[in-house]
Amino acid sequence: MNGQGIAHRANAPQPSSWSDGVLLVDLRGLPDHDSSMRNVFSVSGALPACGGSRKLLLFLALGLLAVGGAMAQADWPEFRGPWGNGHASAPGDTQPAGLPLHWSETNNVKWKTPIPHHGLSTPVVMGGQVWLTTATVEGHDFFALGLDTETGAIRFNEKVFHSDNPEPLGNGASMNSYATPTAVIEPGRVYVHFGSFGTACLDTRTGKTLWKRDDLPCRHYRGASSSPIAFENLLILTFDGANLQYHVALDKQTGKTVWKTDRSVAWNDENEPGQMAREGDHRKAHSTPLIVTAAGKPLMLSAGAKAAYGYDPRTGRELWKVRYNDFSAAPRPVFDRGLAFFVTGFSQKELWAVKTDRQGDVTDTGVVWKFKPHVGIYSSPLLVDGLLYTAAEENYVTCLDAATGQMIWAERIGGKHAASPIYADGRLYFFSQRGTTTVLKPGRTFEVLATNTLADGFLASPAVSGKAFYLRTRTHLYRIEP
Repeated sequence: MNGQGIAHRANAPQPSSWSDGVLLVDLRGLPDHDSSMRNVFSVSGALPACGGSRKLLLFLALGLLAVGGAMAQADWPEFRGPWGNGHASAPGDTQPAGLPLHWSETNNVKWKTPIPHHGLSTPVVMGGQVWLTTATVEGHDFFALGLDTETGAIRFNEKVFHSDNPEPLGNGASMNSYATPTAVIEPGRVYVHFGSFGTACLDTRTGKTLWKRDDLPCRHYRGASSSPIAFENLLILTFDGANLQYHVALDKQTGKTVWKTDRSVAWNDENEPGQMAREGDHRKAHSTPLIVTAAGKPLMLSAGAKAAYGYDPRTGRELWKVRYNDFSAAPRPVFDRGLAFFVTGFSQKELWAVKTDRQGDVTDTGVVWKFKPHVGIYSSPLLVDGLLYTAAEENYVTCLDAATGQMIWAERIGGKHAASPIYADGRLYFFSQRGTTTVLKPGRTFEVLATNTLADGFLASPAVSGKAFYLRTRTHLYRIEP
């Protein structure tokens, strides 16, 4: 595999052992909708332990394993997809899925479903279902919605939390909601998160709540934004609020706390002037961590206020941090060839490349380069073939050399961008707040392939499954498919 950030997944069936000439295959990781594969692998009976039969069965099994892997990769299980980096296909997979290049309100729309209340979470897709969250505009009631991928019909509309006195979003309401964190889905379960209002695990077959937590404190002030992530047996949550800043890992089966780690940066803001410092804005962040494989080990990259960090996701132990004078970091990090790429926040608006093989405070030793012009402060960067793309508030998309930080080009494409872009079928898709999707050809030369518009605009990031986009506007969820 290449150096891209890689989410740890095990949805494909795994070979186990030979018995009486039959290859035993572990099916426990298969999504429920892979029933055809379960039927094939469950054929009983023994074959003679001769070389020809064994080779034939091994060939068939490996072929089906490859199909299983491809089917698993069609899912969109969390914010920014299977690998957490906005790529719709696995590293090295160049086979096109057949996603559309063009669409409109009257073209390539398989279905369009109005979504009740208000939310900005990305849809997650698996097993013929698409799940997302929503909440009442005032923040009193919080819901998990499950839709049928074929028809767009809402099959589950489950109220999972209630708050009598939610803190108002204030001036954060224009770019946030009470249902912004994206859910995590895996076979049979979906995990929904609303910050300190609560986290819950639901059975995707029945919609029933399996466990919930509403005892994790944080004053989000202008709303929670960081999405949960799944790693092995853990569901990892991020709380970067005005009063408390920490990560906590919950056991996915029970919801019980496994570890908790506070942010370690020194704030040094007690005597700073201004309302934002007094109210805790300078301690807030909105980013979602990314777990990658670095030097053969799992590493969790996390951007907070005043610093970005590398953690051991199994224990929560802080491995290193890099300090910066910024706050409200929102984009999810990306990773390539030993470098982590962080957006620092709303104030300095810088993109930093940081070495991940260090220990301790790496501010003076680990920063490879910094870049400032036209950096997206909401939209996460996209890294493709050694080039970084960032979509800014001020209508620009900028392309950088990931190794050096050198700007290759910067061009206006129209519209402000908050949704994170994706790379699919060899194309870059950027989704603006006014509803326009600009499709670019990746590379060192700027080239627009298409522009498409839907009503109401994008603040939520897109999802992909198979040859379909699942696009959430301010009011509707669309399935876009040729």
